[in-house]
Amino acid sequence: MTIFILKTTANREDQVMDFVSTNAEKKKLEVYSIIKPHGLRGYIIIEASKLEEAELAAQGVPYAKKVLPNSIKYSEIEGMLEQVKVQVNIQKNDIVEIISGPFKREKAKVKKIDETKDEVVVELLEATVPIPITVKMDSVKVIRREGEAEEENE
Repeated sequence: MTIFILKTTANREDQVMDFVSTNAEKKKLEVYSIIKPHGLRGYIIIEASKLEEAELAAQGVPYAKKVLPNSIKYSEIEGMLEQVKVQVNIQKNDIVEIISGPFKREKAKVKKIDETKDEVVVELLEATVPIPITVKMDSVKVIRREGEAEEENE
């Protein structure tokens, strides 16, 4: 596996990542990962078996300029990949605010935590009928603990 840099239009990295990923899947290319480096605009990192595979994945993608011909070492980008796994302090019955997705800014109560999948099952507080919704752990932030929530609801 080799690591290549794809030059893109600044602030379009997410769109380019989606297109490159879709391209790689459709063409069944040997592209293993696509990463937007933390703190570096206008570039995407592509891990592929060889330069040609990375170029084919980026071919015809809007806002993708070119794959740089030289591969780089993992040690050169290691500092940009610091977000590995963050331990989230979420407990059952916590009141959380959903911070991304279709239910953004909604408040909910945590019903179940699945740490292996990095997901929580919540029930929206404003909903007339409680419906369990599964969201990623990083899509919620705790706003009240169980004890505090019970005092307010009584």
